[in-house]
Amino acid sequence: MATAQAGTGRTITTDIPARLDRLPWSRWHWTIVIGLGTVWILDGLEVTVVGNIASRLSEPGSGLPITSGEVTGMAAALYVAGACSGALFWGRLTDRWGRKKLFMITLAVYLAATALTAISFDTWWFFLFRFLTGFGIGGEYAAINSAIDELIPKEYRGRVDLMINGSFWLGAVFGSLLSIVALDTDIFAANVGWRLTFALGAVLALVILLVRRHVPESPRWLLIHGRDDEAERIVSSIERKIDEERSEPLPRPEGEITIHQRRSVSFLEIGRTVFSDYRRRAILGFALFIGQAFLYNAITFGFGAILTTFFDVPSGNTGYYFAVIAIGNFFGPLLLGKLFDTVGRRIMISGTYLLSGLLLFGTAWLFDQGTLSAATMTACWCAVLFFASAGASSAYLTVSEVFPMETRAMSIAFFYAIGTAAGGISGPLLFADLTGTGKVGDTVLAFQIGAALMCLAGLAAALLAVRAERRSLEDIAKPLTAADEAPATSGGADGDQGSGSQGAS
Repeated sequence: MATAQAGTGRTITTDIPARLDRLPWSRWHWTIVIGLGTVWILDGLEVTVVGNIASRLSEPGSGLPITSGEVTGMAAALYVAGACSGALFWGRLTDRWGRKKLFMITLAVYLAATALTAISFDTWWFFLFRFLTGFGIGGEYAAINSAIDELIPKEYRGRVDLMINGSFWLGAVFGSLLSIVALDTDIFAANVGWRLTFALGAVLALVILLVRRHVPESPRWLLIHGRDDEAERIVSSIERKIDEERSEPLPRPEGEITIHQRRSVSFLEIGRTVFSDYRRRAILGFALFIGQAFLYNAITFGFGAILTTFFDVPSGNTGYYFAVIAIGNFFGPLLLGKLFDTVGRRIMISGTYLLSGLLLFGTAWLFDQGTLSAATMTACWCAVLFFASAGASSAYLTVSEVFPMETRAMSIAFFYAIGTAAGGISGPLLFADLTGTGKVGDTVLAFQIGAALMCLAGLAAALLAVRAERRSLEDIAKPLTAADEAPATSGGADGDQGSGSQGAS
């Protein structure tokens, strides 16, 4: 239902958000998950493949005049820089131009850059297209997470977000195994195998691009931008498809919202909203992203060196250990995700962060005592990352659902860029020095830093996390364009009421 009034902008009253939130899970929702959620698999594939092919690229006959250090150093830094800048650049456009247009454009950028990486003939070409690959991937996160949150019913939003974000590690496992085959010179020539790993990424992106053609624009975004007739057609089509699967009528939607439509929101207004009106939530976002970034660097950045230096694991076998760790990472969000919708965000976010931090402290102590082997160290890492992966995924979930609709993509982009920069720049600079000395005490210190920041983030979540489980996005944070009630201001409970009489803190 929608009514309109004349004026400088149309004012509509609609039940479309409630209609989307009351939908039961269906085949249509699986299409959304497959079409949009696979970006994390691509990122996991990219990161893992480049790490595993570094030694091959530096060998004579690889076809590139590049050193292993340049692959893991300069190329990795450029990928991170591309991801950070891409997130910010495309994130702003996602809020202005729409979710669908951007998740098609950014995937096309990734596809082209990855394909062109595969035909690298010189170092500068390889560096350029590593940057552009990251530029596409960074933009994907803002567009994808915005669309997923706005299309998935409120009852399932938490577990779906966590499962999708955790799928990064499926890509990591696939990348590890793919590298083993592609780098086998008995199968592929030295200057061919590594190119095929990038080419396969481009092929996967092309398949995903074809699937995404059937994913609609977010009806919530359309409503705010004056395209309510289109939003109505999309939601009615979804309802018809789901109705055909069921033997009983769809439940009635509950609640309406009145929106004063606007074409755009200024960058200044976005900044004021996120960092002033919702500053407690902004602090929470910072804490969650920085904590998980440093924990992952404390473990993963030097994990190969730790295994070879302290446990005499042959360098060619470290990939198998990494695959085991990656599987543990994936099962955390997969098995714990439902609890974020049932037990609740605050308990689960703070609990996963604190548990992973405390387990890493315990791992550091056991490592310092010399009681661990390569297998038991890997088991400890799996236990830590089982909880840490769910916590890290919930960081993305948090910043995608606790800010107003008009700022969503830019908020995701900003916090993603902060976390990625901390993890991809500050983390390696710190942890490479510590884990590279070959001293037990330095590696223990690296673990302790990551564990301490994770615990601090867990405490921040215990105090600041928003009870967003099973609540509509409009209830968690009123749209800036909502006409029936002004958005939260910096007064009161730090601007975190977000939903009138029902507090969000």
